Amino acid sequence: MAALVKQQELSTESNMPLNVNAIFDTHAKSLALGSQRIELLAANIANADTPNYLARDIDFKGAMAEQARSVGMQRTAANHIDPARVGGGPATVLYRIPDQPAQDGNTVDAQKEKAAVAETALRYQTSLSFLNMRIRGLKLAITGGQ
Repeated sequence: MAALVKQQELSTESNMPLNVNAIFDTHAKSLALGSQRIELLAANIANADTPNYLARDIDFKGAMAEQARSVGMQRTAANHIDPARVGGGPATVLYRIPDQPAQDGNTVDAQKEKAAVAETALRYQTSLSFLNMRIRGLKLAITGGQ
């Protein structure tokens, strides 16, 4: 009986129009934020020895949460993250608070910057992989698997 309910739910969902922009928008926003963050982190690393340079970064999680609210994401299963509980604002450039400020006023921690670059690169690659899977799925649906 449960299998029948799931099939009926699927059949009602299949009548919904396909919004291609909604499919790609979240990943496109993620790629744009990743690119912006990489630029900021590269500037931080380049200025690691510049006196009084303040390390900058963006709130990636907050910016993505804002994107989720703007596209109207909904919680469809109990184990999904509730978009209403995710906080944050737009991707504004923030100054990083140093754990141990340098005597010359520079707040860049090279190890943290390199770790942030690796994390951002991984997120960027993941978004590209998801986009690639979505495009393959659409091509498969359009061509009927041929």
